[in-house]
Amino acid sequence: MFIFDSLSILFLFLIVLGAVPNMFYSFGYTKGSKRNVYYYIHYFGFILSMMGVVVSNNLLLFLFFWEVMSLTSWQLILTNPEEKSTRDAAKFYFFMTHFGFVFLLLFFLIISNGNLNINLNEAQIIAKNFAYPTLLFVFMSFGFLSKAGVVPFHVWLPYAHPEAPSAVSALMSGVMLKVAIYGLFRFLFYVLYPWPLEWSIIILTLGSLSALVGVLYALSEHDIKALLANHSIENIGIILIGFGMGMIFDTLGLHALSSFAFIAALFHTFNHMSFKSLLFMGAGSVLHQTHTKNMEKYGGLIKTMPITALTFLLASVSITALPPTNGFLSEWMIFQSMLSSSHINTLSLKISIPFAIFALALTGGLAIACFVKAYGITFLGLQRSVNAKHAKESNIFMQIGMILMSLVIISLMLITPFYIKLFDKATSGLHQVHIYNDIFKGGFLNIHSISDNGGVVSPIILLIALLVIVWVIYIAYKSLKLPVRIKNSWSCGNKLTSRTQYSATGFAGPIRRFFSWLYHPKEHFQKQIIHGHETKFSTSLYEVHVAPLFEKSLYKGTKNLVNKISYFVYKLAHFEQTRYSAIIFNLMLSVLFGYRIIAHSFSWSMFALEIIILIASVKILIIGDKK
Repeated sequence: MFIFDSLSILFLFLIVLGAVPNMFYSFGYTKGSKRNVYYYIHYFGFILSMMGVVVSNNLLLFLFFWEVMSLTSWQLILTNPEEKSTRDAAKFYFFMTHFGFVFLLLFFLIISNGNLNINLNEAQIIAKNFAYPTLLFVFMSFGFLSKAGVVPFHVWLPYAHPEAPSAVSALMSGVMLKVAIYGLFRFLFYVLYPWPLEWSIIILTLGSLSALVGVLYALSEHDIKALLANHSIENIGIILIGFGMGMIFDTLGLHALSSFAFIAALFHTFNHMSFKSLLFMGAGSVLHQTHTKNMEKYGGLIKTMPITALTFLLASVSITALPPTNGFLSEWMIFQSMLSSSHINTLSLKISIPFAIFALALTGGLAIACFVKAYGITFLGLQRSVNAKHAKESNIFMQIGMILMSLVIISLMLITPFYIKLFDKATSGLHQVHIYNDIFKGGFLNIHSISDNGGVVSPIILLIALLVIVWVIYIAYKSLKLPVRIKNSWSCGNKLTSRTQYSATGFAGPIRRFFSWLYHPKEHFQKQIIHGHETKFSTSLYEVHVAPLFEKSLYKGTKNLVNKISYFVYKLAHFEQTRYSAIIFNLMLSVLFGYRIIAHSFSWSMFALEIIILIASVKILIIGDKK
């Protein structure tokens, strides 16, 4: 019923690394709350259910823990249900998580022949004999990727994360999304292996789109938790880029390159868990003190919240993949895996891989801009509100949680060989080859690419070099005894105030205008009017609202279409009952014909005959004779 192989143990380790600091933080965050009993019942149920998912070897048990994970996280979002926005976000999350569950259930029912009480090895035998493996891949992808927040199933993240308690946001984004990645690893390798090249390209393309869409929408946000939620979409996309490259190389028989790409994907999975958990903790600490998620109301918090500011800076540098951080190392490995494909001559790969390289490169640059905005507007400059002026450092337990997660980030950078050895061991159990010695063939200081003309990077040497440069500059500054002059901040001859410094909206303005085709921004400029005359600019208000493209076009469009079809069926059922009965009959025929094709075999002659029967039935029973 349970499995404790290298892959399960690796993700158990990830859950523990994410949960232990979060427990300290959570205890401080909920201190004084009236719903602590409710919160901690679901909180620990959530953690245990995620552990249950990654060790389940039985399909029924896997589904049970998966559903418990979904329900407990849904209830945690509803910890403070007074606000309508919280209730609406919880409803949306509930719908989306069970949308994925339906496809996961269909996938499990097919690979088990209706008997869910079997293990993965038995499911693999049934899946290999199934006539339409691509259908299994589609169902499995919908099930796991909707939970992971991959485009176009990402729309729930910017709603659920801002409304959930920050400790829960850290756990959901940092850990729960990775459990979905585990499911992808487990069932692709243990049930659907080997796979065709087309599946690999689909995963690579979805990852590239998710990375781009996530970072672009993060840039437009002024809600700090919604910004971080969109960056979760981006980083899940980066993980899938590495995952897709691993699938491509495996399909082409390039096993060493495949292992390297999968290790890079696992490395970024751990990295994202660490820095995204810490970022949500930092955002929660700021929210706890200022009582707002709007970055336009922050500013100058580095003076009063130094621990939060320092840990948030560490996570920001890591998520933007600046050397020598752990985020840089995993993205460097993903880049190296893509650049190792230059000798591949397949046309579809010559289109999809350069697109992925472009997407990852653009994502990296935009992520830097986004976190310059997030950190600068939040912690630097002057305070923009009364609450920001009176903010104090968060309590000791929240600080301990943030410091512990900072240590996890530092460990991923400083003892990278230890983690890569774990990843190598996990991938070697997934039809992959051991490449640890090839990655560290020059010693533990240097990380080598696997390709013949690949690069080499050394995080330890980079870190030492940076520290030495900083130390030399500091010594030179002290030795020269340069005079220091302290003045108020200056803005082109004008006195700088909280209203004249950069805002989050203004900072993202050039990028928002460049990508206006995606954002479709709605700008509101309002001035105070007195007796029909506008006042001066000091009383004006400028706001920008960005339309969520996928939600507006895909989800609302689908909802409108379903409503129209429902209304059409309603009219038929009440006013044209003969035609309604005929439609039901033809639907039953379609289902029976479809079941024959899926459950048995496909025959062009039978398919043509069934189409003729359906057309004749529709003509005679529904359309009838035209008068």
